[in-house]
Amino acid sequence: MNIVFMGTPDFAVPSLNALAASGKHTVKAVYTQPDKPVGRKRVLTPPDVKVCALEHGFEVRQPDSLKGGEQAKAMAELEPDVIVVIAYGKLLPESILSVPKYGCINIHGSLLPKYRGAAPIQRAVIDGEKTTGVTSMLMDKGLDTGDMLISRSTQILPDETAGELFDRLSIMGADVLLETLDKLEKGEITPIKQDDSKSNYASMLSKEECLIDWNLSAQEVHNKVRGMNPWPIAVTMFKGKKLKIFKTKTVCRSGKPACVLSVDPPIIACGKDAVELTEVQLEGKNKMSAEDFFRGQRIGTGSFLE
Repeated sequence: MNIVFMGTPDFAVPSLNALAASGKHTVKAVYTQPDKPVGRKRVLTPPDVKVCALEHGFEVRQPDSLKGGEQAKAMAELEPDVIVVIAYGKLLPESILSVPKYGCINIHGSLLPKYRGAAPIQRAVIDGEKTTGVTSMLMDKGLDTGDMLISRSTQILPDETAGELFDRLSIMGADVLLETLDKLEKGEITPIKQDDSKSNYASMLSKEECLIDWNLSAQEVHNKVRGMNPWPIAVTMFKGKKLKIFKTKTVCRSGKPACVLSVDPPIIACGKDAVELTEVQLEGKNKMSAEDFFRGQRIGTGSFLE
């Protein structure tokens, strides 16, 4: 099939690689977001999908907007059988959705209708979900509301971070995409409407959510730490500075919330049980093991994190 691929971050890269390697499909063009300045020096940086597309020799398009007749005309001239959309970053107008013969296929990192929205993987981890997966769907004008095509589930491991799960689901998404395209072309797939009553919205994470509430249970704190790794990273306060917490373990200990119950290893009491800190980074310093940090700062048992 002739395919137009639309995606931006690294989550979409395995799917683009899979299309390139399949030998069954022709990628007519790759749409991605414009290059953006990154880091303190604001270096103009291309999206991961653009880098991947250029490596395969695909045409890359980076429009600021998809609205207007010119964009729909440019898309129609590619004569795509399918438009594949994976974390592109913008809603597609109806003028684009109506172009391809088989419609627009989206690969979403959750078991729809749960966790529609921008951060389904992170929110599932933060909420303590045990299972998640990938869903392919036919796109409509809503946000992740289209008819479902294929779903594949996987267990979320107890200590798995959002970043680790992100990588696993991106590879799973590539497999689901190829299976969806194959069955769609053969007429072997039946779209299933989503049950809106079972849906919830996974909003983008923000730095304002990073601060840990030690009154929560140890499991809830652990889930937050996992779900915010690799970005924006959960934090607590230490002597007026932010202390980033990258990894934790749950421990059956009790004490007043935020109290240091042990320094070797560092164990902090929560509203219920406690967490062991394993990897931290003080504002302005390098990342290090929590034991080295507590030893270097001479933090004593019975003291409190802020």
